[in-house]
Amino acid sequence: MATAAEPPLVERDYFTDHSILRDPYAYFEALRAKGPVHRPAGGKIVFVTGFDESTEILLNTDDFSSSIAALGPVAPLPFKPEGSDISDQIEAAFDPMSLTSLLVNYDGKRHSDARSLLNRLFIPSRLKANEEFMEDYADQLVREAVASGGCELINQIATPYVTLVIADLLGVPEGDREKFREVIDSGPPAGDLDNASAVQASPALMFMGAYFMDYVQARRANPTDDVLSELANAKFPDGATPDMLEVVKAAMFLFAAGQDTSAKLLGNAMRFVIDDPALQARLRADTTLIAPFLEEVLRLEGSTKGTFRLAKRDTRIGDMEIKAGTPVVVGLAAANRDPRRWDNPSELIINRPRIKEHLGFGRGAHTCIGAPLARVEIRVIFERFFEHTSHIELDTAIHGAGTSRELAYEPSYIIRGLESLNLKLTPR
Repeated sequence: MATAAEPPLVERDYFTDHSILRDPYAYFEALRAKGPVHRPAGGKIVFVTGFDESTEILLNTDDFSSSIAALGPVAPLPFKPEGSDISDQIEAAFDPMSLTSLLVNYDGKRHSDARSLLNRLFIPSRLKANEEFMEDYADQLVREAVASGGCELINQIATPYVTLVIADLLGVPEGDREKFREVIDSGPPAGDLDNASAVQASPALMFMGAYFMDYVQARRANPTDDVLSELANAKFPDGATPDMLEVVKAAMFLFAAGQDTSAKLLGNAMRFVIDDPALQARLRADTTLIAPFLEEVLRLEGSTKGTFRLAKRDTRIGDMEIKAGTPVVVGLAAANRDPRRWDNPSELIINRPRIKEHLGFGRGAHTCIGAPLARVEIRVIFERFFEHTSHIELDTAIHGAGTSRELAYEPSYIIRGLESLNLKLTPR
């Protein structure tokens, strides 16, 4: 029973409460008991836990803006919403020079234009070349870890792996890649619970912005036969030349969004593997099951717990009237466990029917542009782990065992991922 010092789950602050960080699913289930759309008593924020309702919001760009998607409702709006349609207010408040205004925050044509700059990176030939880099680098990392008898998966393997995979895809010069990894490693998490209202660009973003501005300026002045030249000299779909800062921010966004979520996906998936010896044996025996296994992990424990929208116009979500200016938390982690949509939603079931309908990568115009990359890079490194080991287990000397086991999760209201995961690796 909750005490005065410990209010019921539904009354706690999602954006600052570390108990929700440790178990967001219990919190979302408590909200779900109030209905698929819930506005906490006295609150201005609407939480959505239903799969159908979440999907509808993500697809409805007429009534919902992505302008608050990066930080959510913890950062105050730069204006006071007025009237039944605040579209003009949202547009007037947009600051194209801000390094915190990234692709994830864009709406309409601005979003489709900026997204088109990155689409060219995900053509089959580019992904194929990038996959060759993945295979070589994953093999190197895993061999070294196995030779050492174990590793700390998140920081020693996952983060450098996904960082350098994105660097290779973007064509970042090899001499700069290690510096990128070091700076990203040292940065705070997206949606930092301990600094929830911070709106300034992180040091990592500032660092990447400066580097990419140098790259873009150099490649526009003297194009070469590389990916950065192609990106620097790309045109918008209507033939217009993007401002250099838009190209820079597109590249920054790919790092900012893709690096952390992919690293956390590897950790979340590996936790299932070490917790279930039968599952590990099954995946070892048939590595073609890795891809559908990862889809189920994306549903059950995806890297992104929620995304955020701002009602542009007076509208409805389900049975609830929503006023223009209302912040909405789209609980992706909750929608992916909605029992109205998924049978046995808390169980991991490989080859679950219609599994790719999960919202782990979002839906609609803002569907994760790096989803094809994430699927391949995590599959590839799992293949290497199974190739070079006969058994993978938790290092209980560090994390403890049984009821004393401790796994720390990153303090973020956006990202769901382990801070560390120490493994013992038995060579094949």
